[in-house]
Amino acid sequence: MINDDLKSRENSMPGSGISRRDFIKVTAGSVTCFSLSSWMLGCVTHDSGFAQITSYPIDSDVYTTLDRTIKPEPTSGAILPEYLNRISEYDQNGYGVWSYGEALVCEQRFDIMGVYNPPESNHPTTLLRFFSISDIHITDKESPSQLIYMQQLNQCGFEAGVTSVYSPVMMYTPHVLDAAIQTVNALHQNQPIDFGISLGDACNSTQYNELRWYIDVIDGKVIKPSSGAHEGADDIDYQKPFKAAGLDPSIPWYQAIGNHDHFWLGSIPPDGKYGDDPSLRESCTSDEVIAMSNALCRANDIYSYKTPEETLYYMGVIDGATPNGEIVKYGQVENFSAPPKVVADSDRYSLTKMQWVKEFFNTSTEPVGHGFSLVPTGQEAGFACYSFVPKVNIPIKVIVLDNTQREDDQSTSIHGHGFLDEARWQWLKAELAEGDDQDQLMIIAAHIPIGVQKAGTYMEWFDNSANPDEPQNAVDLPELLEELHSHPNLLMWIAGHRHVNAVKAFESPDPVDAPEKGFWQVETSSLHDFPQQLRMFDIKLNSDYTISIVTTNVDPAAKEGTPAWTSRKYVVAAQQIVNTESIYQADNRSNYLVDPATQNEARVDGKVVMDPSIRPMPTGSYNAELLKQLSPAMMAKMQVLFPTI
Repeated sequence: MINDDLKSRENSMPGSGISRRDFIKVTAGSVTCFSLSSWMLGCVTHDSGFAQITSYPIDSDVYTTLDRTIKPEPTSGAILPEYLNRISEYDQNGYGVWSYGEALVCEQRFDIMGVYNPPESNHPTTLLRFFSISDIHITDKESPSQLIYMQQLNQCGFEAGVTSVYSPVMMYTPHVLDAAIQTVNALHQNQPIDFGISLGDACNSTQYNELRWYIDVIDGKVIKPSSGAHEGADDIDYQKPFKAAGLDPSIPWYQAIGNHDHFWLGSIPPDGKYGDDPSLRESCTSDEVIAMSNALCRANDIYSYKTPEETLYYMGVIDGATPNGEIVKYGQVENFSAPPKVVADSDRYSLTKMQWVKEFFNTSTEPVGHGFSLVPTGQEAGFACYSFVPKVNIPIKVIVLDNTQREDDQSTSIHGHGFLDEARWQWLKAELAEGDDQDQLMIIAAHIPIGVQKAGTYMEWFDNSANPDEPQNAVDLPELLEELHSHPNLLMWIAGHRHVNAVKAFESPDPVDAPEKGFWQVETSSLHDFPQQLRMFDIKLNSDYTISIVTTNVDPAAKEGTPAWTSRKYVVAAQQIVNTESIYQADNRSNYLVDPATQNEARVDGKVVMDPSIRPMPTGSYNAELLKQLSPAMMAKMQVLFPTI
């Protein structure tokens, strides 16, 4: 099956003489392009109540990584990571320069298939087609309540690599999302997409205006991507109001919650350790730039930012009146005679988890609530889990799982771990059992992946035993995996959070006699960091009644001269300067095989073992066709539904 597809893809590569300007095909086969209509490109529009508003078209040629990849070029190495903010020096030192690399092949994977011989001839039927985006991190760069200065302070020698607190891309987060949505529309015009899902971290830091920009971009509204004094809104590209194209109204989209969506900077409960400290929430709407100690250096004691004996630093803001987004109003508190001020903005207020969920009902796209209307009744406030069936005639259910930490867990470390309290754990088990009983194939969509982070990373499965009287993780990682493996209809777990495009195989505990108990995990990278991509999923039923999950990375089709194009330049520059190996993953040195029992690296004869199922990603991207066996009962049902393939 895959060999024929690879041949057709080879025939469509650069230099083959085949035009890409008429049509686009994005399956496991060849990839070509077509010219988009003015509606798809988001042409200049007059919106009621606004003057003539700019809109930013994407490129008329739309590609996936099956056709070409974005490859950062070598640089002078002159800019150190802590000087990432020196944007004016990028060009002279070759930063932000990239080229189009070779097509990325779609690797056919049989890791969880047991003993398997693919059919000589295959005519698969597409059951479901959807896209995922994740970790958009829409950022109010003028907010007085960010951690911008931490990146360049680099006090402990590692903060310079934390681009989530500062990257020049943060000036263009709404524009990148707009380009990504237009790219989805183009793919949909060629081959219909059944739905989309966003896997969390829509916002950078819980603020209302950040979430509104996010929803309004997808809704296709006019976006005013500035706040406070709205400096530069008349003449600075990243500050000027623009008309978003909006997602094609025929594509429903769903939302999962991430740690940045309800924790301050994704790390600290906004109401403090005990839920009675409003200072972080109030800092968002204050006119004073927040002063903190270096919380990143004390990630196991995030509340030390308020300790009197700690050195305090003003965290700075982006000066929206400057083309390069200069960082201002930052530095050691002792060097200021008075706190640096900004123009306060009431739209910056920090959302509670309940308010965050409620905002998804204020939208013009479908469905109402973007999934949150399906949250079961009887759960505590802030419960953000639900399930849905994308196509009534196809037995596939999507289980959207909130696996972020609780705000009242009393943990003093960064709140980026995977966690299920008892209510969420019982709900998940019930959803999985119901899916088996109803002969439904299942996909779990959550923000945080499982089994890929070793202990000490602040992303591993949470252990709250240090606080025995507080909410505990209802299940440890081995127990979670045991439960997942007991449901043969589980196809995959999809996630964001790590900003990588890794694919991991979870083989069945009995791969010989019950290979159907294996499942896949597919991660989607961030629109904030390199490689700045979304993912397409095509779930297919093969002629032998196995399942293929064809997953393909897609670069937003940024058009030269637009803010999204500038964002690509900056995301490439940030990767070149910071050289974040965990994102780029030119090899698999960081892909440790994690022992579920200890969450430490697996070792053989004292040597650390790499995870063989996570392949190298030389351009940060990875495409695959992931095969999955069906149980006898599920195969029988599919034979009835699809008697001829």
